[in-house]
Amino acid sequence: MATETKTVRATYAKSAIGYKKDQKATIAALGFKKLGQTRVLADTPAIRGMLRKVRHLVTVEEK
Repeated sequence: MATETKTVRATYAKSAIGYKKDQKATIAALGFKKLGQTRVLADTPAIRGMLRKVRHLVTVEEK
């Protein structure tokens, strides 16, 4: 049986210029390279925490 893993769709919506280094590092760790880029990420507590930290820079959609 195939197990369906939950995912979230995150879009890098606002530039991290002018924000703290740890927030810029979180954006990079999530895999964002360009503004406007969308990533489909696993819905895990670690990813949720990272998205919460930069919630002012990304938009998140439940899948």
